Amino acid sequence: MIEEILKYNKEFVEQKGYERFLTDKYPNKRIAIVTCMDTRLVELLPAALGLRNGDMKIIKNAGGTITNPFDSAMRSLLVAVYELGVTEIMVIGHTHCGVQGMDSAEMQHLMLERGVPASNITLMKHCGIDLDSWLHGFDDTAAAVNETVDLIERHPLMPPEGITVRGYIMDSVTGKLTQVER
Repeated sequence: MIEEILKYNKEFVEQKGYERFLTDKYPNKRIAIVTCMDTRLVELLPAALGLRNGDMKIIKNAGGTITNPFDSAMRSLLVAVYELGVTEIMVIGHTHCGVQGMDSAEMQHLMLERGVPASNITLMKHCGIDLDSWLHGFDDTAAAVNETVDLIERHPLMPPEGITVRGYIMDSVTGKLTQVER
């Protein structure tokens, strides 16, 4: 598959397919979106929100949540605010998320099945990594979105004023957004 992608990329560049995507690093709409890496959202999310290339910063990860105030998603938001002029942040979870109900024990079992030595898992635990917490999903999408909104709003490095943060759940089929009640 990677070879096919590289072949396509070469043709894309040669044919100047990139020209319709030209923009700069500053988001036109001054908005950042934290959302899930789910394949259903790749094109649906921007289309359902009326956003185009250059309009926003999108930060994607499994579950669309920020679980640690010092992880890379939070760092990206701080860069977006301080370096790129973002003034609004949307946290967008979605229906039927694969992280909802994800089980740490099952994930560790799958790691072992795929050849990760049990000693590596033990080593992680002895190094202070709580795999059960780190690999755990969430049970309630709205609660997970609210926890992320709260973490962003209360982050010690986020400006105390001038940043709007709101949480939503997107229907993975229709793209309909529903604001999460707080």
